[in-house]
Amino acid sequence: MKKSVEQVNFTRIISMLTGIVLLAAISCSKEENSTEELSSTEVISSTELQFSDEAEMISEEVTTIAEDVYATDEISIISKADYKSDYLPDCVTITTVVTDTTREKTIDFGEGCELPNGNVLSGIINLSYAKNMESASKSVALSLENFTFNGVAVEGSADILRVRSNENGNPQGTTNASFEATWPNGDTASFVGTRNREWIEGFGSGFWGDNVFLITGKRTYVGREGNVFVKEVISPLRRELSCRFIVSGIIEITRNDNTASLDFGDGSCDPNGILTQPDGTEKEVFLRRFLK
Repeated sequence: MKKSVEQVNFTRIISMLTGIVLLAAISCSKEENSTEELSSTEVISSTELQFSDEAEMISEEVTTIAEDVYATDEISIISKADYKSDYLPDCVTITTVVTDTTREKTIDFGEGCELPNGNVLSGIINLSYAKNMESASKSVALSLENFTFNGVAVEGSADILRVRSNENGNPQGTTNASFEATWPNGDTASFVGTRNREWIEGFGSGFWGDNVFLITGKRTYVGREGNVFVKEVISPLRRELSCRFIVSGIIEITRNDNTASLDFGDGSCDPNGILTQPDGTEKEVFLRRFLK
């Protein structure tokens, strides 16, 4: 059948309009992607900061669990009383094997176990430390086995130097850790370094909600895009277990000799912080991507 001139022109117009729409969509997509790239004045983008904070919280949760289980052992044995912490729910199975020299702990979260703060863990955390619980300090070896945190697979290990009473009279753990996280889409991130956690409130109460820690230290973080950042605490981070977030404190983030700072706030329980770039530009950032 022969097409009329009007039909041909109408077809051409539709094709032109379709092309314009596609070009606009591609242009917008490029603009959106470019906003995630670091500008000359940025040390870390908001998106990369969210991923970094997510990896940090994984490490923080693992360390909290390790110290809680160790403290339960320590208090029970030294006080010779049946002490129990309520931080880990009934879906967690803890197995203890005592040898001539060591205590071996297996903390098994099964196929998925939700903690009081809403995080869902699966797999196993292994702990090993000397049998004698009377010593003032002790080294705790930590390793992970088929472990996931809110669907993120985590591998690695840590050594925790546990001091029963520091200069302030509080328990303290100094953790040298190396972890790698793999997200369901295949993205990876890793970090290595040291964190000090002083247990300033709630130790020995048995109630997880009143536990408070002050955190200092320095770590190197390799992000999903391969960017390397050094993150150092310059004002102690306050972690209250009743909140899922760091509530206050400041860290410095350095990349390629440029340094930004992240302020976690005034103590309010929220996922926000203020990111200040080297040129003084401030931006409020939302730090959690995996909130349930």
